[in-house]
Amino acid sequence: MILKPKRQIVGNRLGYVYSWISISLVVVVCVFIIWNILYLGKDVISISFLIRSPNASALDASSGGILTPMIGTLILTAIGIIITLPLSLSTAIYLCYYSKKGVFKTLIETAIDILSGIPTVVIGLFSLSVFTQPWLSFLSTRIETDIAVRAYGRSFLVAGISMAIMILPFVTKSMLEALKTVPVGLIEGAFALGATKWRTTTKIALNSARDGIITGVILGMGRIIGDTAIVWLALGGTLRMTGIQPWWQPANWISTLRNTGSTLTSYIYYTSPAGEGNSFDVAFGASFVLIVIIILLNAAVSIIGNIGKQKES
Repeated sequence: MILKPKRQIVGNRLGYVYSWISISLVVVVCVFIIWNILYLGKDVISISFLIRSPNASALDASSGGILTPMIGTLILTAIGIIITLPLSLSTAIYLCYYSKKGVFKTLIETAIDILSGIPTVVIGLFSLSVFTQPWLSFLSTRIETDIAVRAYGRSFLVAGISMAIMILPFVTKSMLEALKTVPVGLIEGAFALGATKWRTTTKIALNSARDGIITGVILGMGRIIGDTAIVWLALGGTLRMTGIQPWWQPANWISTLRNTGSTLTSYIYYTSPAGEGNSFDVAFGASFVLIVIIILLNAAVSIIGNIGKQKES
């Protein structure tokens, strides 16, 4: 029997206690935030709150429901993911299986790292300067003045593209790590059977890394749902849909995408005293709904991860 030094035993116990204190603190803070938001917003959370549209102004004591902000959140998330998925996946495949060590690969990896560090407000300002160009007015609406003709530069399409730029490096890195975990034996076995590199990548590697790829997409969705700066600058400051009404009819979908609206994050800002409203409880009610959506996304990530582990075992 090997006896450990007393100092090592004390160090192990202190590390164990410190770990439990840290974990407990994180859990307590998380539970306190959720409980506090639920407590302050419980009076407005109801079915009616979920299915009604907001009032025209957030200055009213009653700001209406959160139907269109929830729909706006879903629209923005869908646009961002649809744009990001093929770009991130193709970039990850190239970096993992096709690129060679050199300046070009280093340049791509450096660009991804730099892009991941750019603040979202900077991306929002970038989109505002680019998408107000007249030749990009098909993405929003055209504004004609006595001085010049410009695009409005704020719409679901513009905000969706901006969101795609924001999450592109994070989703790419997640997919790249998932592809790196594919067993080398599977790749070499496919080559030994005469499969081409592209077929091996699409049929073997992508199927093996599917859970990690899906996890990256879900994490990207979470970042879109929780962002405010890009929504504020690229989507606009309206609580309701501003396209041709009724916005939900298929004939008006294009108009809805080319016009402004709101998401849950912008609705929270507009209804809270920190923004332009005075509906404190309404803001907390919407915040709780937003947290529930994020929790569900994280739960989906955990479920997918467990499914992947069960398949591997």
